[in-house]
Amino acid sequence: MTQAETLTNDYAAAGFGGRLAFGNRPALLIVDVVMAYLDPASPLYAGVESELAANERLVAAARTAGVPIMFTNVEYEPGGLNGGLFYRKVPALKAFERGSPMGAFPPSLEPATGDMVVTKQYPSAFFGTPLASTLHADGIDTLLITGYSTSGCVRATALDALCHGFAPFVVRDACGDRDPRPQEQNLFDMQAKMAEVVSLDDALGLLRRHQAPG
Repeated sequence: MTQAETLTNDYAAAGFGGRLAFGNRPALLIVDVVMAYLDPASPLYAGVESELAANERLVAAARTAGVPIMFTNVEYEPGGLNGGLFYRKVPALKAFERGSPMGAFPPSLEPATGDMVVTKQYPSAFFGTPLASTLHADGIDTLLITGYSTSGCVRATALDALCHGFAPFVVRDACGDRDPRPQEQNLFDMQAKMAEVVSLDDALGLLRRHQAPG
């Protein structure tokens, strides 16, 4: 038995890793897929180009299925006054001050008319934003969650999704981090405690399942 299998079995024996059902009204939530993580000139560059391609496929599938799409980005006042302690803890967040090109969406993954854009200042897409109330008003019960970074804003968003009553389905291949170790550790932890972690193929299949006939 491998170490990974031993760890999984240990968590399961302790009562972790229950299953959440995919609901009847899903949405796709893309967390901070912006140039700061894709431009090698950025201090936040994470080498996550393959995850960008996965997000492009998910957006195309969601549009075909008529599933709502939400994007998040990050923007701070000059000097980071509205970033509080998070801005002080992570000096690289200066890349998101208003007007910086690092806060832009990549050309291949820009929101379209009708998509919701949530601008945030803290890790979770729910903290200090109207996201939860908007989703509840639209009858959303499940979120396919993707984005950057897995150990930071994706994890924080998945936890808050659970706490707000939305089933979080984190798409492994569409989430990226700057190192494979926090990537795998956080995916494991999310699956054990707060979310369903699914492959890109599984997520695409779930979207096809919700496509309206014809």
